[in-house]
Amino acid sequence: MIGPLIFIACLAAAIVQHHGGPRERITLLPNQDGQPSAVVVATAKGEALLDQPYRSAQVGANAAVTIVTEAESAVRQRYAPLLATLPKGAAVFTVYFETNTEELVPESAARFAQIREELALRPAPEVIVIGHTDRVDSTAYNDALSLKRAERVKQLLVAAGIAADSIAVAGRGEREPAVQTADGQAELRNRRVEIRVR
Repeated sequence: MIGPLIFIACLAAAIVQHHGGPRERITLLPNQDGQPSAVVVATAKGEALLDQPYRSAQVGANAAVTIVTEAESAVRQRYAPLLATLPKGAAVFTVYFETNTEELVPESAARFAQIREELALRPAPEVIVIGHTDRVDSTAYNDALSLKRAERVKQLLVAAGIAADSIAVAGRGEREPAVQTADGQAELRNRRVEIRVR
């Protein structure tokens, strides 16, 4: 399935008039989330599948389709003005916590500078902050702790200049571990908050 931004880019960037060249050119761009995508180009002469980034379908005056793979640099140069108007893709940051606390581990505390820089590049970011825990305590306790962690990160983001009303928070407790563990086992990678920015 093709992502919405890639679909827009393909449609908007696709039809290019050239003297002596193809009548139309449809170019598949990579999805911003790295997931595979594809598009079918159909004409009166048949169909062609574009399933690799920077592959183009060139449609001639007689509706015949030729598939070519172009260099990323060539595509980016050709469509530079259009690509510059696309919104920045979504970003996901993950920070980790000390056991049974709302305190970030030192490496994650230091990473907040990078997160602030990324958010500063976005004029009106929408942020979703999702807290998680490992399986050391009870489900009810972990639900509350994951929400406290998410609220703590929200406070840090607000202190960095992000509008509080643009930040949504949620706690998932131990339900969505990054790493599967036995019940009661401590795991740093599960004691996390995901910051999703778009």
